[in-house]
Amino acid sequence: MSDEPVRVLIVDDDPLVRAGLSMILGGTPALAVVGEAADGSEVASAVAQLRPHVVLMDIRMPKMDGLTATERLRRAADAPEVLVLTTFEADEYVLRALRAGASGFLLKDTPPAEIVQAVRRVAAGEPILSPRVTRRLIAHVADDGADARRTRSRDLLARLSERELEVAVAVGRGKSNAEIGAELFMSVATVKAHMTRMLTKLDLNNRVQVALLAQDAGLT
Repeated sequence: MSDEPVRVLIVDDDPLVRAGLSMILGGTPALAVVGEAADGSEVASAVAQLRPHVVLMDIRMPKMDGLTATERLRRAADAPEVLVLTTFEADEYVLRALRAGASGFLLKDTPPAEIVQAVRRVAAGEPILSPRVTRRLIAHVADDGADARRTRSRDLLARLSERELEVAVAVGRGKSNAEIGAELFMSVATVKAHMTRMLTKLDLNNRVQVALLAQDAGLT
């Protein structure tokens, strides 16, 4: 993204939350808050007008929730990254947002310095959610659709080559590209190439979704 500040759109129905986040992020030279929205229904037009790199997305909003807004946004070409804002770590909507293509989530009581770091990392293409946290979320959420998702996930993963599947399983175990390369005796560039092909074959946005898919399939 060169030296251009990371452009951030804040979406939350609480004006105090928006003001607090604007103050935190606006005081960082590497970041620029380009706008705010009070509801998910305002996201599409705000993104089209303001062209943010990252959207901080609240979950519960009165007209359109953050999940629906994330799903619609991430289906668009050249969509910005989405960081979900939530009050509770074990929020069933967080998992659904991650499956829709969000790059991670932030608790609303996250320290300011960590919020800044998270936004910068996501803008650089590095999802901030570790699979360990994902597993903890899954453990706290009752889910009656586990069997159906396991079948669907295994069908999707059957599209991958044997080597790509090995990489997908390693991603699901929380391994970095460097760790995957060392474990599977390949260069980091080769790991990245496999990841790119996987995302295309599986029609996914990021490695968080790959990790969730591997976990749904029972491979991690």
